[in-house]
Amino acid sequence: MSSTLWPFPRTPLKSPRRLISSLSSRVNARAKRWARKRQGSDPATTRLGPGRVYILPTGVGLIFGLMAFAMLMGSMNYNNNLSFVLTFVLIGIGFVSMHQCQRNLVGLELTFAGADPVFAGQAIRIRIAVTNQSKSARYGIRLYATDTSSDTHDLKPGESKVFVLPLPTERRGLISLDRFGVRTLFPFELFRSWAWLHMDISGLVYPAPAEAAPEPPPTMTAHGHRQHDARGEEDFAGLRRYHVGDSPRHVAWKAYARSGQLLSKQFAGADTSSQWFDFNELAGLDVEQRLSVLTRWIVDTDRTLQDYGLRVPGAEFAPAHGEPHRRLTLETLALFEDGRSR
Repeated sequence: MSSTLWPFPRTPLKSPRRLISSLSSRVNARAKRWARKRQGSDPATTRLGPGRVYILPTGVGLIFGLMAFAMLMGSMNYNNNLSFVLTFVLIGIGFVSMHQCQRNLVGLELTFAGADPVFAGQAIRIRIAVTNQSKSARYGIRLYATDTSSDTHDLKPGESKVFVLPLPTERRGLISLDRFGVRTLFPFELFRSWAWLHMDISGLVYPAPAEAAPEPPPTMTAHGHRQHDARGEEDFAGLRRYHVGDSPRHVAWKAYARSGQLLSKQFAGADTSSQWFDFNELAGLDVEQRLSVLTRWIVDTDRTLQDYGLRVPGAEFAPAHGEPHRRLTLETLALFEDGRSR
């Protein structure tokens, strides 16, 4: 039949696999919205009650149920007592499995245990502590989220373990986990029991260090200022306010015991090398490229234990070194937005 005689537009038919996948995605999305509306947001520590745990048969469970039903029909047809006994034993196993599967999750306590910052492109490890407060052991517990899952663990009575959910990252900034689940197939994998949780979970992603960064600005030398940890001491010149990154060896602990104020010793004649990393001096690069270059400079300079400062629109950090200073500067770059830092 020619296209001119057919009044309706021709649309390509979807394959059965794509049709089932599309239908499954719609059902999952609707179930997620329903669960979020029903449960609301969860606190950082959540205890699972019976009303939070859902259960459905697995594929093996469906086959098991059909087999038990077929055996029941056969037993009734032939009126075989031994067949009746075997059928009711299997049905009893199914009911016990269903009860134990749901009970395996009820009463578990889940707590968000933090996430260490990573660079863009690396997987951030979300830590969830799961505690078994009951007097019975729990088996085959696993956490999962979209396209990721944790290892499977057993929990003894009163035991707590940290489960790790690795999430892939692509961009800098805050990455959030709006929803994750806990599930189990114990004892016979006939049923799948699970619970959804909606905690306020987020982690920080630093900009990815540039692979081909230009040379950092030249080192500037200041005389009579704070001495570097790796250098020897000169003549004592007095005390000054403590700065983040100062060596504990240079803290005036006696003065702190007297006044309660944290001070650092200052030495005359000590030469301190420091660098300034300025966002505005990286001309010809876009925002993300500048942040990547600054990240590369910070990471490389931090390894040498040299002081470095950072200037970005809206924030400035005096030259220092050490893990606190490194975290503070990289966090500023990670949260940089709309021409200024948050």
